Amino acid sequence: TARPVPDDAPSNAVASAASALTTGGKASGEIDERYSDLRLYDRIAERVGEGESYYAVAIEEQRARDFPVRPGITVRLPTLAWVSGHLGSWGMMALAFVLGVAVFIAWWDRLENEPGGRDYRTSILILVAIGALAGFKPHYFALHEAWAGMFVALSLGLYRPGQWGWALVFAGAALAVRELALPYVFLMGTMALVRGRRTEAFAWSALAGVFLIGLVAHVSVVGGLTSAADPVSPGWLALRGLGGLTSNIIVSSPLQVLPAWLAAPLALLPLIGWAGWRSNLGLTGFLLCLGYGLGFMIFGRDDNFYWALVVMPLWFVGLAFVPRALTSLWDSARG
Repeated sequence: TARPVPDDAPSNAVASAASALTTGGKASGEIDERYSDLRLYDRIAERVGEGESYYAVAIEEQRARDFPVRPGITVRLPTLAWVSGHLGSWGMMALAFVLGVAVFIAWWDRLENEPGGRDYRTSILILVAIGALAGFKPHYFALHEAWAGMFVALSLGLYRPGQWGWALVFAGAALAVRELALPYVFLMGTMALVRGRRTEAFAWSALAGVFLIGLVAHVSVVGGLTSAADPVSPGWLALRGLGGLTSNIIVSSPLQVLPAWLAAPLALLPLIGWAGWRSNLGLTGFLLCLGYGLGFMIFGRDDNFYWALVVMPLWFVGLAFVPRALTSLWDSARG
């Protein structure tokens, strides 16, 4: 069911980006440029680090490269550009290292007390690494989705029933980088409300509310600096169906090197494992991955495949529980 990358993309840029993202090598369409979106974000961060205004720089650079600047959401939030511009490449590598170590420590500690977690702890951490390293590498630190995905993974690793303060903080960090982390915040708030934890539910709701106010302000600033003559982005309501889900996961992960007939089922298999992990973390992971998966089926064009990086560090964790889940299903079917 995997959708092929469109052949009419300029220099097959989407296929090039997907190949380089997952293999770490140079792609065919990358001969003279590190695909244009990453070059754009690098340049914006460089100019912001030199003291220029983010919004003026971002709109100017996107116009110069024929990138749409309308609606305002097409201009990324300024957080990553500001941090990257002031820390520089070495500072970002150090930050990435600290964040990666923090994710592993948080998950190691949480799995200690999660039902079934201790038995599968090593394999789960390996799967987290496989998912994270698909996009979280030095050449791709300009990808907002990669950072947001790591912050989401850290937030979920730090979460404990009744101890959600740090999880909230790093969920806020994910939102500050990319608004695509908002479904995670909605899920955590909804689950807290269903479980009767009203204070926690209010905290997640407040975080979402504050962020939405900030997002409206961001869009308003961009709108004040653009005009009707500026290019408008194509719509994101693509309705790609199951192929949209499988293709996003495949081209954003090492599955990209496998033939589509094998990669597509493997992209869906973690959902079975997540569903079979009967624990709070298992349920949260299942609903999170299922929710983003449904989102990829409805929203996003073929060249938005990198949106999957928001959930990629967590997606393949479900594979650790697939054998047990399938065995349980088989036993139940046999009565």
